[in-house]
Amino acid sequence: MDRTFHPRTRRIAPLVATAAASVLLIAGCSSSSGGKKAEESGAAVSAGKADTPRMTVALVTHQAPGDTFWDIVRKGAEAAAAKDNVKLVYSADPNAGNQANLVQNAIDQKVDGIAITLAKPDAMKDVVSKATSAKIPVVGLNSGVSDWQKLGLMEFFGQDETVAGEALGKRLNSEGAKNAVCVIQEQGNIGLTQRCDGVKKTFSGKTETLYVNGTDMPSVKSTITAKLKQDGAIDYVVTLGAPYALTAVQSVGDAGSKAKIATFDLNKDLTGAISKGTIQFAVDQQPYLQGYLAVDSLWLYKTNGNYSGGGEQPILTGPAFVDKSNVDAVAQFAAKGTR
Repeated sequence: MDRTFHPRTRRIAPLVATAAASVLLIAGCSSSSGGKKAEESGAAVSAGKADTPRMTVALVTHQAPGDTFWDIVRKGAEAAAAKDNVKLVYSADPNAGNQANLVQNAIDQKVDGIAITLAKPDAMKDVVSKATSAKIPVVGLNSGVSDWQKLGLMEFFGQDETVAGEALGKRLNSEGAKNAVCVIQEQGNIGLTQRCDGVKKTFSGKTETLYVNGTDMPSVKSTITAKLKQDGAIDYVVTLGAPYALTAVQSVGDAGSKAKIATFDLNKDLTGAISKGTIQFAVDQQPYLQGYLAVDSLWLYKTNGNYSGGGEQPILTGPAFVDKSNVDAVAQFAAKGTR
């Protein structure tokens, strides 16, 4: 692979592409075509499965055990890999130091590209620099919209977590909420903190942050239950992931609380809960699209020198609300594990 053309050293005119993915917010499942157009030359890539030389891409995330959100990210990445003739190597660890070691392993294996999450960007700074020095292109997804450029990543695919939090805060106002608790399942995760901070910024009522151990769901349940029993004025529980929202439903019942529940992110069980009314709404960031675009972007860079956003703008995949008005349209895709 010729890696001499790197966007951090030879910048082309930036393309303002942030709207490209966000227009897909509620319309349906992400495209499997990747939006690529064949060149007119004899070496053009035809539609369907690529016949380009095999390449290896490492996808390294901060997934915690049991977090189904990342299954959707991985499915998107695998779909792009299958189409692009890419060998996908997936690894994950919620510990930032361990995640950095996994990235180092990918560098040592001399992969053709790396896609990473930046939940704790400071811990990833040195290893990203090593990848860049090794002329391995690195893109970001999901976490790190405020830091990807600082760390020298080529592209970023995800949502602005502060904007998403602000949108949820405004929605709480329209719902008539007065007292909300925002549940963070992983301390130190910058994206989760930005979500709750965004809620506080726009929500006109009282907002309190509650930390739970996201790797221990019984503990999550008991901690939320105790908080609801302690403060009967809480009328909304805001969780930052689908599994935690579903657990919060149990906590509300156990506490005898009348609090409603809103959340970030989806899975098939969550869409069912929205249909039933046990959860009011969710903020969707389209994780399938994040995984798909991250892998596809590295293929495009290798085969055609492309990089979305020109290295200047992130590609936004959210936020969008899913509630009773549109959940049926989304549920059919969530049932397949792609939303």
